[in-house]
Amino acid sequence: MNPRPCRLLAAICVALSPVFAARPPEIPVNYDEGKVPAYRLPDPLVAADGSAVREAAAWRKRRLELLEVFSREVYGRTPAGRPAGMHWETTSVDRAALGGKAVRKEITVWFTERKDGPRMHLLVYQPPGAAGAHRPRPAFLGYNYYGNQCVNADPGITLSQAWMRPNAEFKIVGNRATEGTRGVHASRWDIETVVARGYATATVYYGDLCEDRGEGVERDVGALFRTGSAEMRSPDAWGAIGIWAWGLSRALDVLAADPEIDASRVAVHGHSRLGKTALWAGAQDERFALVISNNSGCGGAALSMRVFGENVERINTSFPFWFARNFRAYNRREAGLPVDQHQLIALIAPRAVHVASAEDDRWADPRGEFLAARHAGPVYALLGRRGLGVADMPAVNQPVIGDGVAYHIRTGKHDITPYDWARYLDHADRVLRR
Repeated sequence: MNPRPCRLLAAICVALSPVFAARPPEIPVNYDEGKVPAYRLPDPLVAADGSAVREAAAWRKRRLELLEVFSREVYGRTPAGRPAGMHWETTSVDRAALGGKAVRKEITVWFTERKDGPRMHLLVYQPPGAAGAHRPRPAFLGYNYYGNQCVNADPGITLSQAWMRPNAEFKIVGNRATEGTRGVHASRWDIETVVARGYATATVYYGDLCEDRGEGVERDVGALFRTGSAEMRSPDAWGAIGIWAWGLSRALDVLAADPEIDASRVAVHGHSRLGKTALWAGAQDERFALVISNNSGCGGAALSMRVFGENVERINTSFPFWFARNFRAYNRREAGLPVDQHQLIALIAPRAVHVASAEDDRWADPRGEFLAARHAGPVYALLGRRGLGVADMPAVNQPVIGDGVAYHIRTGKHDITPYDWARYLDHADRVLRR
């Protein structure tokens, strides 16, 4: 055989190998209920030693066991507490914002004693009135996707200077926001309605904490805690979702120091990847009084063991920096998971939780989200709160609000709508009003 063609073929294969290596493998996605595998959910009320949890005191120990497993195998470990040098400064206040309908505050939070270190920018709207004119307000807290200016067209909101994911529709140019991003997600926040109901609403751009790309986990907050790169960090080190969840607790630290906000009545909320984040933040930080998951899907409210819609392998392949590296061990073997998302929801008990789905959002597995909320019920019952109280998934646009757990599925797609906000406000009226 002539060796020259062989060498030529080998050279071509070597040259093309990076191209083929960069091409993600085909990952099957199931949308057929008939193909959901048989599964057995781990019982949140059976301890690691096999003993039954029958008392609230025993649940406290079991809760720590579950937090340990979720930390080690799914989300990665979170550093305890806030950094010693963390401090903040209110940079602007307008008590006649939105045409006199709200007070607007902007607060810069530094995570070290240095002003050139990692930071986040907190935006707060609250019902109008002079300082000290009202008793402290309950509040909603959540991340936004395109800078604080995306939540309302208010020209007084400082334009974010942080890195952002490319998005031509939302006028992200050169990975930076433009003036055209003002109010592009206003419908997802419905600020005027929330404030008119007597609530404050606070938000931070999630990219302030961790850029939503692989490099993000080794920058900013990730660098502060020496996380390492997405592929070289410890197998149980946190990823982006863990960092984002940590940031929500730090935002709550700031709200707790504001005499106009009642930090004991704060609802943490999030949509999609930020819904996963809200659940993990609420599971860890028991100061959040209400936790809201909107269309959070795999790694959020949906049961992983159903392998319906987005699955563990797909999410770990698409976003290898979101979760702990250990989570990849369950790619195509969800049945081997030691925990599932009903236990994550149970970690919020006895505090209130609201899980929401959208009829057309099969990627997020609405049925799996409902079942996770339902199977958290025994823990709520143990702690004296009623779970969903229904066995079957409710009809579209027919919300079920239990004493501790609420669920609704609405018509439409993957989004947050005024319908969702109306349900969250109704729920908040029940659990945050005094």
